[in-house]
Formats: sequence, structure tokens, C-alpha cells
Amino acid sequence: MVEIAVVGNSEFVIGFRLAGIQKTLVAEGDEALKTTVQHVIDDPSVGILVLDSSDMNRLPLRLRTQLEESVKPTVIAIGEEEGGLSMRERIKRSVGVDLWK
Repeated sequence: MVEIAVVGNSEFVIGFRLAGIQKTLVAEGDEALKTTVQHVIDDPSVGILVLDSSDMNRLPLRLRTQLEESVKPTVIAIGEEEGGLSMRERIKRSVGVDLWK
């Protein structure tokens, strides 16, 4: 089974957890973020990795490049460029499914 993983600070992951995504990982500092993202990349059950775009920008260049070129897991960065969309709309845009239906 392919899973969706969400990595970020507690405020970022809570919306996804409430939407029913089971694999939500809180990573507050830069080192924790790097380690957690690497762990998710190495997990063969993860098909989609969701990150906050500001967290993506905090990652080391080599890891960020690896994520940008990754096919499995597919990496989706959500952030400020999304404008004033609600969390529901952001999840729908990222995942492609309205999880509230």
C-alpha cells in the first residue's frame, strides 16, 4: 500500500492529521527536518511526501535537489505561493482528492 507522508512543524501537520493522513511526522529544527525527510525518502511504503515550501527551502541543497527530482516518493511543497487557500483546498490541490467528501 502506498502512503502519503507529511513532514513539518506541528502546526503544519495537524491539518493533515485531522484529514485522516496517518503518517504525519513533526520535525521542528533543521537537523530534525533533514533526518526525518531522509527517513521518509528511504521508506518504500511512502509514495507522496508533503512538505511546507519554507521547510523545503531550509533543507541542504543536495537533499533539496534529490527531492525535486524524485519520482518515488513524489514530493509536493505547499506554501505561501498558494495564496489565501484554505487547508482543505491545499490538501485537495496537493493530493488530488477532496478528503472531506
